Amino acid sequence: MKKISLLIGVLALGGVAIAHAQQKPAIDPAKADAVVKAAFPTANEVFAPRLMPDETMRQCSASRNNPSKAAAAAIRAREKAAIEYPADGNYMGDWKKGEALAQNGYGLRFTDYPPTRANGGNCYACHQLTKKEVSYGTLGPSLSEYGKLRDYKDADVKAAYEKIYNSHSALPCSNMPRFGANKILTIDQIKDAVALLMSKDSPVNTGQ
Repeated sequence: MKKISLLIGVLALGGVAIAHAQQKPAIDPAKADAVVKAAFPTANEVFAPRLMPDETMRQCSASRNNPSKAAAAAIRAREKAAIEYPADGNYMGDWKKGEALAQNGYGLRFTDYPPTRANGGNCYACHQLTKKEVSYGTLGPSLSEYGKLRDYKDADVKAAYEKIYNSHSALPCSNMPRFGANKILTIDQIKDAVALLMSKDSPVNTGQ
């Protein structure tokens, strides 16, 4: 019995030691910010603000992109309230321009400043959209037949606009860029991207 008790005690102590070793030290936000600033000493007035997280990014980083229900609700509400909608109430533009936008990765890099043309959406970097395109990323879900699967409903057209404008309004701490909120794309460009997803004659939905 003594040997069994001793073995149990050793195992228990070992478990405590392992659990303690697995605990990650708290990260000092001020130190993290200092490291980021030091990594980009020549950041100009355009890029410098991007080094500092806003409230949503702070919450996402603090929770390792897994916010509590209350925090997630607050993020959704805050980000949705900041969405700017088209003045004419029309959420769809030209899907052909949207396809060109999806293929274009220009913008927001140091080498793209000063800009010489409009930013792209680089959508294929994370999503499959059209079946004829063989080069695409898989970080995000496939968007093939996006509109078709949603029966081209008006509510889903608006929802697509909102997700592209600010993905955190739908999924807090999403990896998807906040294209409209961060002024990566214009409202007209976002409408073109929506058209690519939701137009009946778009290759996303026709499979051609």
